[in-house]
Amino acid sequence: MNRNVYLLFCCQALMNAVMSGQTVMSALIGHALAVDKALNTLPMAIQMTATMTASIPASIVFARLGRKPGFWLGCAGSLLGSLTFALGVWTQTFEVYCVGAVFAGLGFGIAQHLRFAAAEVAASEARARAIALVMAGGVLAAIIGPEIVKRTNMLLPPLMFLGTYFCLTILPLISATLLIFIRLPPAMRQVATPVRFGAIIVRPGFITAVVSSMVGYGTMNLVMASTPLQMLFCGFGVNASADVIRAHSIAMFLPSFVTGRLIQRFGVHPIICIGAVLTALCVAANLLFPPLLATFMVALALLGIGWNFMFVGGTTLLAAAHDPHERVRVQATNDFIVFGTVACTAFASGAIEATGGWTALNLVVVPPTLVAAALVIWHRFAQARLAPAAAQ
Repeated sequence: MNRNVYLLFCCQALMNAVMSGQTVMSALIGHALAVDKALNTLPMAIQMTATMTASIPASIVFARLGRKPGFWLGCAGSLLGSLTFALGVWTQTFEVYCVGAVFAGLGFGIAQHLRFAAAEVAASEARARAIALVMAGGVLAAIIGPEIVKRTNMLLPPLMFLGTYFCLTILPLISATLLIFIRLPPAMRQVATPVRFGAIIVRPGFITAVVSSMVGYGTMNLVMASTPLQMLFCGFGVNASADVIRAHSIAMFLPSFVTGRLIQRFGVHPIICIGAVLTALCVAANLLFPPLLATFMVALALLGIGWNFMFVGGTTLLAAAHDPHERVRVQATNDFIVFGTVACTAFASGAIEATGGWTALNLVVVPPTLVAAALVIWHRFAQARLAPAAAQ
């Protein structure tokens, strides 16, 4: 661990706080502005689609100009996103609000590469801990984001959340300032060895890493995106939703302080499988217990820890699935697939909730979770069989 990792931790906290606050507000504003209520999670779906596509410009900027200019681009996207969201709320226009999701998604998507930057500035033996620590910035985000929503949602009455978006613009500005003091690797020079894309995506390590992150993030987002709306239907207000999302966000990122050490001690495969089990327990809690505030908190806490184990584990597997000169393209491909899935689940969340209800939404989580766990177990035993030959 070094100063650069801790500064990246702070940047991650600030950028994630914007997303954490947006998670509380998005479905509620979408439900208020959209004529078709099945589209209430469309802004979140657009934001995740933009997060997916952010990997393309991010990979270009990272490769040609280096990490720091790329992260500044992400800060600019987050700033424009909050301002456009504010314009959509002010004009009460659903279409303008959706445009804000494009900028916000680009900023959030580029910020996701902060975890890869942490792996590059840390020693090889501390790579998993560095990734987990930077992701632990989400703990601060879980406190900052929902708290801003709670304290500012009526700052500029009568328009709820207008003042909140103006306050959120401060966070990417602080993050951009902190980046000045971080020493990051320069842009990678072109090498003679070409990056064979086809050879990369068929590697068992790459497939397992992507599926672990994809399922962990996708299933988490499917349930989380509709939870504030489900709570509204059950009679809870904005502050209660903010408290539940905060508890969920803390559960997502607090384990990161120990996830890296757990991976070092027990191996990455068991940790991912435990994450899958916790995700399944979230479904059980949502379906078997009455819709009380405590039920929502416990269920989303289980979901958050499950996401952490699967996503940190998948990122750790990915770090070992490529050579140094392949890193930018492999990381961009990973995030394109993962956040493409998240975008689909964000849109599907509102549609499933509107047509099939809360029970159907939760049951959809189970099959992909089982598939991911089975793939991870297979990869673990495949590695064990190949280990003696590799040693020779």
